[in-house]
Amino acid sequence: MKTPGRVAVHAGIIVLLLGSWEFATAHGWADPFYLSRPSAVAERLTDWFGSGTIWPHLGTTALEALLALVAGTLLGLAAGLAFARSPLLSTLLGPYVTMLNSLPRVVLAPLFLIWFGLGIWSKVAFGVTLVFFVVFFNVYQGVRDVDPVLVRHVRMLGASDAQLLRQVHLPAAMTWLFSSLHTGVGFALVGAVVGEYLGASQGVGYLISQADGVLDTTGVFAGMAVLAAVVLAVDACVQRVERRLLRWKP
Repeated sequence: MKTPGRVAVHAGIIVLLLGSWEFATAHGWADPFYLSRPSAVAERLTDWFGSGTIWPHLGTTALEALLALVAGTLLGLAAGLAFARSPLLSTLLGPYVTMLNSLPRVVLAPLFLIWFGLGIWSKVAFGVTLVFFVVFFNVYQGVRDVDPVLVRHVRMLGASDAQLLRQVHLPAAMTWLFSSLHTGVGFALVGAVVGEYLGASQGVGYLISQADGVLDTTGVFAGMAVLAAVVLAVDACVQRVERRLLRWKP
């Protein structure tokens, strides 16, 4: 399906869902106290953006998510390449990485608040723990999936370790890396919002927490709508970068 057609289908689905939601709450089929209504959410968003209330909170959350995404991606890429290229390192430390990945992230959030305080760094650290493992396992698998025959042929042609990394392993890892980034973007934002929800004085997660505390479902849904729009915008940017860097891929 061509791009205009996809956009039309997506827009139609959204209109159908929001229209059904509005219709159900307007006719008493659903309680607005629990589900709010799209018109009320739109009014709240208009107020937030019109008055400028949302911008400091959105800027804080976006900064935290961006730092977590960049740091988690770089660490995951470096660790994934190192583990995939060194069987000894993978054998010795692989079980510990798997063990750390199995830890519930929510348990770590209070620790990060104690260690790094209520500022942005506790949210960044929490987001890094979510992004790192997604990138690490994808890069690790991508490098391990390189055809051994190709590696041997490149070696026979006299390629050094640096050339093998640059010409073979990195291109293989990049495909899997961008695949993981589509998930990592959401995880970075989740890390920032959950950290703000647990303890912060600013951010979209803080706004949602404040609305939740006074049973303001409209504020909760409005915050969720802002986060969804941010994820879609960032994911679109990732797709553009992916198409540019992976032009060689059919």
